[in-house]
Amino acid sequence: MSRDPDRERPLDGDAAQQETGPSRKGAVLVDGVILNGPTTDVKAGEKFVEEAWRLIMEEVVLKATDVSEKVCEWRPPEQLRQLLDLEPRDSGEPHGRLLALCRDVIRYSVKTNHPRFFNQLYAGLDYYSLVARFMTEALNPSVYTYEVSPVFLLVEEAVLKKMIEFIGWKEGDGIFNPGGSVSNMYAMNLARYKFCPDIKEKGLSGLPRLILFTSAECHYSMKKAASFLGIGTENVCFVETDERGKMIPEELEKQVCQAKKEGAAPFLVCATAGTTVLGAFDPLDEIADVCEQHGLWLHVDASWGGSALVSRKHRNLLHGIHRADSVAWNPHKMLMAGIQCCAFLVKDRSDLLKKCYSAKASYLFQQDKFYDVSYDTGDKSIQCSRRPDAFKFWMTWKALGTLGLEERVNRALALSRYLVEEIKKREGFKLLMEPEYANICFWYIPPSLREMEEGPEFWAKLHLQSGAEGKGETPKIKLKEQDPENITGSSVRLLCLLVTRCSDAEDFLFCRPFINKPALQQQKLHAPKSLTSCLFVLVDGHFDGFLLH
Repeated sequence: MSRDPDRERPLDGDAAQQETGPSRKGAVLVDGVILNGPTTDVKAGEKFVEEAWRLIMEEVVLKATDVSEKVCEWRPPEQLRQLLDLEPRDSGEPHGRLLALCRDVIRYSVKTNHPRFFNQLYAGLDYYSLVARFMTEALNPSVYTYEVSPVFLLVEEAVLKKMIEFIGWKEGDGIFNPGGSVSNMYAMNLARYKFCPDIKEKGLSGLPRLILFTSAECHYSMKKAASFLGIGTENVCFVETDERGKMIPEELEKQVCQAKKEGAAPFLVCATAGTTVLGAFDPLDEIADVCEQHGLWLHVDASWGGSALVSRKHRNLLHGIHRADSVAWNPHKMLMAGIQCCAFLVKDRSDLLKKCYSAKASYLFQQDKFYDVSYDTGDKSIQCSRRPDAFKFWMTWKALGTLGLEERVNRALALSRYLVEEIKKREGFKLLMEPEYANICFWYIPPSLREMEEGPEFWAKLHLQSGAEGKGETPKIKLKEQDPENITGSSVRLLCLLVTRCSDAEDFLFCRPFINKPALQQQKLHAPKSLTSCLFVLVDGHFDGFLLH
């Protein structure tokens, strides 16, 4: 919404004054503040909620599966800043203006529910999870003690129990937290505490050089966690991977032995089940053998790939996960529980989580309450206030059942297989490898390079076209503006979005869409036949899918 010189004038039918109070007669004043009587116009607030709800239904929910809608009405930051009225003011603004702002927020936001949004590990709209989110936002609970959040604590307990069963543990513990990155940090800290419990009280002084091992294709949160916890990024050893991006157990063994020879103290191995780029699943059984031999904590970052556990057809991707000491699993990804919904699961049942994180805050976690205080799970979290994220997943699970969740995974991977076969048929598309999961990795080869033999010169030219200026640099996402006259006579601007990624000097125009939404249909992977110039297209900001024709 553009700035308007008349913005300060109230609109017709609007209540310019949204805060009300009792008349001065009979008022109780303290420091000039009226203490008795309402301070909020409840009726006006209820009306605003109703009107905003209608807007959300019309502009977000009802349009979520409409392929003719735009994925994003893209504007550069400076232009968007001018279009939106972002400045908070001393005086509140009327509801009409607030609703107009809400409409603008929706208009210029990325529609991650759109059938052709493929850019992230999460996508699509789950209606049951959405209702659960509406409920928790309205109830505004905090999940730390049973007395203030009885239902949501029991829901979390039930969901964790089922997830633990799918991992293959007979028992375990866990907690929902804000993101897979935080789950990995939980794991790193818990493994360190198990290795040297005195660290909780005495700190890092006097400890040997702690060192951990993870895949070269691991999530970047491992380095962040090492930095945050004082372990240091130089003490994160990245183990070599094979051509499919899987950790090589023999290389892990070598690095562990070398670290010990150097006087370091290995304490953790983090394997990955579903890497972010290639979708690789580390060989968990072989890695577990190394961990058992050397007494190392095994954490599996299954934030992306963990959902395959609910599929009888694909759960073998995580063969050996039952041998892990801890697991990160994000139902908000392929199972669409709504961001954020992330579980950290631990095989231990000796209250290790609580021992590691408890601060025993007596004002909150009293031991003489009128119920079983073991339900006061907040003391095993690094947070105090904590959202009831498990409720979103629980609502979806209750609605679809385990079989419905399984179908969600099977459908996503079947669509991925379909896309792979279509890529193989098309000139200019070069598949990197046969995928294990929903990550489809391929290059786009421009027409000018398709007859050239692959070699240093070929890759150098492709590298140049990708937008990276020096050999080995990571290309950036690049927008190329064109005005094609041959597209059904239209003079609309075509934005060709080349999504690129470079992990080494040869990965240039490397594209990695994710096929993970149940509303996606086979035909929606195809773009109009008149568009032939690149992989992803945006017509006036409308993402129009893959060029498979």
